[in-house]
Amino acid sequence: MSFIRAYSRTAHTFSKSVSLYNRQASPTIVSAIRNARFITGSKVKSLKERLAQIIPEKQEEVKRVKKEHGAKSLGNVTVDMAYGGMRGIKGLIWEGSVLDPDEGIKFRGLTIAECQTLLPKAEGGDEPLPEGLFWLLVTGEVPSEQQVRQLSAEWAARSGIPSFVEELIDRCPSTLHPMSQFSLAVIALQNDSDFAKAYQSGVNKNEYWKHTFEDTMDLIAKLPNIAGRIYRNAFRDGKVPAIDQDKDYSYNLAKVLGYESNKDFVELLRLYLTIHSDHEGGNVSAHTAHLVGSTLSDPYLAFSAALNGLAGPLHGLANQEVISWILKMQKEIGSNASDETVKDYVWATLKSGRVVPGYGHAVLRKTDPRYTAQREFAQKHLPNDPLFKLVSQLYNIVPGVLTEHGKTKNPWPNVDAHSGALLQYYGLVEQNYYTVLFGVSRALGALSQLIWDRALGFPIERPKSYSTDTIKKMFEQHP
Repeated sequence: MSFIRAYSRTAHTFSKSVSLYNRQASPTIVSAIRNARFITGSKVKSLKERLAQIIPEKQEEVKRVKKEHGAKSLGNVTVDMAYGGMRGIKGLIWEGSVLDPDEGIKFRGLTIAECQTLLPKAEGGDEPLPEGLFWLLVTGEVPSEQQVRQLSAEWAARSGIPSFVEELIDRCPSTLHPMSQFSLAVIALQNDSDFAKAYQSGVNKNEYWKHTFEDTMDLIAKLPNIAGRIYRNAFRDGKVPAIDQDKDYSYNLAKVLGYESNKDFVELLRLYLTIHSDHEGGNVSAHTAHLVGSTLSDPYLAFSAALNGLAGPLHGLANQEVISWILKMQKEIGSNASDETVKDYVWATLKSGRVVPGYGHAVLRKTDPRYTAQREFAQKHLPNDPLFKLVSQLYNIVPGVLTEHGKTKNPWPNVDAHSGALLQYYGLVEQNYYTVLFGVSRALGALSQLIWDRALGFPIERPKSYSTDTIKKMFEQHP
């Protein structure tokens, strides 16, 4: 179990880190470092044990916030917002992450770059382990080496899937989209839901979070085996290797896909799973998990529904559409096309009535930091790859074209503009599988919040809706 190195191995190093960040970094980073638990011989608390300590404090905090600020307004709601997909309406509580229009996503107050610095990494690796990110999302604390190692081991131990679920996946026709198979397999796991069984037995509502936690841990642990089986059946020989009990989550996902021997690909998965994990609560997959979970459906039912939302072309399937568009461009204009040729192709796409996939975002107003993290990975590991060079050309050209076109508020690239090119480079070329990897990652964010939904006793979600006739009557009679 020596595959993880700590961010700070000793109390002396930890003290020096705090001192450094006190001088150079934001209070949020300093707080995150101070919260990290660096164990010096005492028993390491499990994630569930630590969460049990935190929950009462958070419950009191929420009570206090509601008492002091409950009647205050979060902002106005316009008719355009109601017709426009509720964009900009502030109406959800999501503890794990907040999306800043200029700085991008922050996981418990930490940017992606800060997470890359602070979270534990694999031995010899540079990218954060998603186990550490999950710990951060659940607790709000940067975990120690031992805490992450313990979580990796627990997920590996819980990774087995029932034989009937294996058979269910094996019987899926190869023509069934991998995301449909993914959702089907997750909902089949509901047969063993700890929460569903506890609820039927009349468990006290104060204990809901414990059973949601157990389901969450089981479900996340089993996702590599499910994802690997889908991939092996659809694109390989159908034989799925066993999970390695002494390796981390990303290594095992790479193993079941058949890429564990490429250490750079394993590193890419660590980065990929971390940066795709959460994007606050308003996106379709996260909101769907929260919405379905608010009915007290168990995590399997909630996350299966979330996957169905993620499978849509306007959400998770976008990464498939981006790489398809880029590869088509490369085929038509060649690998070493001039900037002017690339620019002409982009304009042709717009003039045909289509959008440039991978550019623009509902909230962000600058380049997506998730894109930047992937770009930096490519600059380090595949700087001369022709596809990466084309992606870089687009990065330099598309924002100017979209600005001139004048029909987008944000002309900058989002996360989908880059992820496919990286997977293509390492040989994972099956485009309709890419959203499955997105789904594995998104479980970390959606399910960590589901634990808090139950711990904080959030009610069933039920916003008010209006008809067009009602809107007309409201404002035409009382303008």
